[in-house]
Amino acid sequence: MRKIETRQLEEGMITVEPVVTPLGQPLAPAGSIITRQLINRMKLYRVEYAAVEGEEPPAPAPEPKVETKPVKEPAEPPKKEAKTHAQESKTHSQKVAASDEFHTFQIEYVQIVGLMKQTFTAAVQENHPIDTQLLLSQVADLFQSRKTIVEMFDMLYNMRTVTDSVYAHCLNVALISRMIGRWLHFERHELDVLTIAGLLHDIGKLLIPDEVLNKPGALTDEEFALIKKHPKLGYDILKRQTELDSRIAKAALMHHERCDGSGYPTGLTEDFIDNFAMIVGIADVYDAMTAARSYRAPLCPFQVISNFEKDGFQKYHTKYILVFLKQIASAYQSNRAILSDGRGCTIVMLNQNSLSRPIVQFDDNSCLDLSTASKDLYIKAVL
Repeated sequence: MRKIETRQLEEGMITVEPVVTPLGQPLAPAGSIITRQLINRMKLYRVEYAAVEGEEPPAPAPEPKVETKPVKEPAEPPKKEAKTHAQESKTHSQKVAASDEFHTFQIEYVQIVGLMKQTFTAAVQENHPIDTQLLLSQVADLFQSRKTIVEMFDMLYNMRTVTDSVYAHCLNVALISRMIGRWLHFERHELDVLTIAGLLHDIGKLLIPDEVLNKPGALTDEEFALIKKHPKLGYDILKRQTELDSRIAKAALMHHERCDGSGYPTGLTEDFIDNFAMIVGIADVYDAMTAARSYRAPLCPFQVISNFEKDGFQKYHTKYILVFLKQIASAYQSNRAILSDGRGCTIVMLNQNSLSRPIVQFDDNSCLDLSTASKDLYIKAVL
């Protein structure tokens, strides 16, 4: 048996003792095969090491001491290396991940994901009633723990290592939907119903086989047709929950419908789509675009705004999408950013007619209006 630090673990190693968190929560029993997923969970829960099969390597023999005369080098002032913009971006993410605020957020987030998994599974498999008040109190507390919009999105971005993708995505959509409801000045009850609608919108995916749901490559036509069944599956699950507000089940059914009739499962147009479903649909697309995929890196907020602008807003309710995009863009005004050509800059002013292409200022104090620049030049990352 040997004890290996989590960062040095390799896939395929076998545990000889249970892997548990510092609080005693079991992550894997003895005899488990180390996988990338388990390593990520150990890092997430701050587990420092695991006991695995194998012998401890012998300690290296001490090297013989060799007497040498020190060579006196001429003293030189230390060189200060300029920080690259890639390093600047990495440093920002690392600062967030290392902060006490993130560690607190991380613990609460993972606890809610665990509660969601238990609650959703019981509802799907055994038709147990969903304790929406318990879920709501947890999500609302997590939402209130963040002081600014940017801080919330920084936290969500750094939670991308959570492997329970359906549950983490649902939690993200609930938080983003609640944010949109706040921007629309919803009353408390409406805000709470919208939050639960976001939390439960993808519950139907629990009935889709994992090999299809988590397939890394492109889906076949048959597999995509199966995925497109999840709104109706979710609606059927939630309709059995007789105590739920009807808008929650409608959000599960209609969150992939689009105002121009291009969505699914029914191809409804704006007049027939529930308002909460429209809001959850926007939060759903935003979270999906800002998550990494096997075929692309995560998109930054301004790239997502650009994608919404390219759609011409015809797919989304004008009031909801404009409020959302303006608030997201405004949240990052005055932030550092990195352009597609690698230059660092500061976002100094928004263009109301082209929110994805603001005016930026470079480190030499020169400015550039991205709305008049080449389309190949855009904001690639915000810090």
